Amino acid sequence: MKNRQFPGDLRIYLTLAALLVVLVCILPRGGKFDYDYRKGAPWTYETIVAQFDFPVLKTPEQLSREREEAGSRILPYYRFSESAGEGSIAAAEGLPLDNALKLRVVTSLTEIYDRGVLSDDAQGEKVIFLQRNKRATQVPASEVFTVASARERVLLDARKENPMLRVDSLFQASGVYDLVVPNLLFDKETTALVHAESADYISPTQGFVGAGQVIVSQGELVTAEICQMLDSYKAEYEATLGYDGSRFFLWTGNGIIALLLVLILFLSVLYTNPLVFDEFNRFLYLVFIFLLFTVAALLLGKINPNLLYIMPFSLAALYLLAFFKLRVVLPVYILSLLPLLIFSHEGVELFVMYLTSGVVTMLVFPYFSRGWRQFVAALIAFASLLVAYTGFRLLGGTNTLFDFHKVLYLFIGSLLSVAGYPLIYLFERIFMLVSNSRLQELCDTNNKALRELAQKAPGTFQHSLQVMNMADAAARSIDANVLLVRAGALYHDLGKMSNPQCFIENETLGKHYHDTLTPKESAREIVRHVPEGLSIADKYNLPQIIKDFILTHHGTSSTGYFLNKYLNEGGDPADVSDFKYNGKKPWTKEQTILMLADSLEAASRTLKDNSPEAFSDFVEKIVAGKTAEGQLDDSDISIRDLNTLKAVFKSYLGQMYHERVVYPKRNR
Repeated sequence: MKNRQFPGDLRIYLTLAALLVVLVCILPRGGKFDYDYRKGAPWTYETIVAQFDFPVLKTPEQLSREREEAGSRILPYYRFSESAGEGSIAAAEGLPLDNALKLRVVTSLTEIYDRGVLSDDAQGEKVIFLQRNKRATQVPASEVFTVASARERVLLDARKENPMLRVDSLFQASGVYDLVVPNLLFDKETTALVHAESADYISPTQGFVGAGQVIVSQGELVTAEICQMLDSYKAEYEATLGYDGSRFFLWTGNGIIALLLVLILFLSVLYTNPLVFDEFNRFLYLVFIFLLFTVAALLLGKINPNLLYIMPFSLAALYLLAFFKLRVVLPVYILSLLPLLIFSHEGVELFVMYLTSGVVTMLVFPYFSRGWRQFVAALIAFASLLVAYTGFRLLGGTNTLFDFHKVLYLFIGSLLSVAGYPLIYLFERIFMLVSNSRLQELCDTNNKALRELAQKAPGTFQHSLQVMNMADAAARSIDANVLLVRAGALYHDLGKMSNPQCFIENETLGKHYHDTLTPKESAREIVRHVPEGLSIADKYNLPQIIKDFILTHHGTSSTGYFLNKYLNEGGDPADVSDFKYNGKKPWTKEQTILMLADSLEAASRTLKDNSPEAFSDFVEKIVAGKTAEGQLDDSDISIRDLNTLKAVFKSYLGQMYHERVVYPKRNR
């Protein structure tokens, strides 16, 4: 049984070296504001004096409030129509009135239309936008007429010059009032556009802080105003100041941080599941996912920090969980979030949020991984993000609980985790891996390979089902990969369907295949099912990880029955190569479980005694025999796990072969 040791594959170290170089190149090289502060807490650092002029940024609450105020002030937009006034004036010149009165009406209409006439619906307006001669200006509504006020003006002007006439009746009869129509026409589309622009265009700053001004003194309480200045100073510092130290120190610092990240990644795998190093493609995939999300965090933070709220970081957990155990996934996922914590403007908040959503996703996704249920998992992840985000907002003492845009980004990012999940199947092909989804498909007994096995070798198929159930129980007891063990158990004897009658579980009653064969010939037929199984597995495009179970389920052991028969008949002990399986010893826990379960299930059919003591002795004998043969020498299984497996096997056999009650016969 293997001890933990550093991998001997040079490719592992070359990959880590390449990762180190990439990280050094992409790590930020700008200035960083290395102070941690919170509103309401004292400033524990030295007094901060502004090194340069910088604008004070408005808080999200201030911007939101100003946008709401701007949005509530809707100024209508009107266009001046020359044709409307000209038509009315021309019509007034043809009215059946005496010349003096007619001239008064035309003059009044000319003055009125020159100022402008609104419809009576606009009486409540105080200020309007008026476009005239391709120029738009704000005009008080009191400076223009409505239709009603324009008619009153025409009537008033006429009465002043003709006090003895009944002007009102004369105007009604002659249609003067009908000539007063609006020449200021409401433009709905432009009004909406101007309104939207005025609501969106809000200055993001309020005032400036000059160079040399004290921002906060040591021991001073960080008030809301000081916190706002610190946030503004930090943003300007990181955006424009850059790195003003030695370039050697800069690259050395980046190198140290990158080296620590790579070292933690390496040790995380070494101490959680060192077998990952034995399969280079799996290790390469793990490094790829780590690098993918690390680069995404750094690049998005550089482009626009708000984009970090839309990045589906929980996808990293799903991409890893598809191929690795949780004990490997969790530390690697945390490590992929560290760049957020180290380099992002709101690093602590983002780190805690995505750590929470990632852990929740790992917990719930196995229950919601099929079809539309993935959206349920995404909503649960979004809820966890929202809870963490709300907690930080409450700590910040803000009056507005939610920033709508950030909440929307978090929601979109959660849905993107569903959209991005199918990429697992692409990664599965590229890195030649087998995902849990693929293992679930392989465990479906309706697939073509297993249906053919059930038809050609029904006894072997039933044996495989029993081995699968026994191995399932054993795998759960020591935290092995249950899906992998189940799939391996179903296919481990696939080669037997090439010659099913050669194996006792498929023999027809009254016929014994080996009666006419010598022990050596029988052994050759028996051991052949391993290479034939590999050939059939290639025919059905089964993944290598499944073919490894076919190769290792007998290891390098011998066909005990025919070997003993051969030796008892005087066979040469030096000529026993035909009795040995040309396989490999199991090297994983899952392969070891299958070897033991296969041997126990097959041999248990010979037991006559169903007592607990008999099962205990039987299991101990089989396991001790495999150990004595050296079949477990390469296995990554501890003595503790082996003892656990033996206890599970004893219990399982006791339940499977328990005593049956004999039904009494009726006397009548």
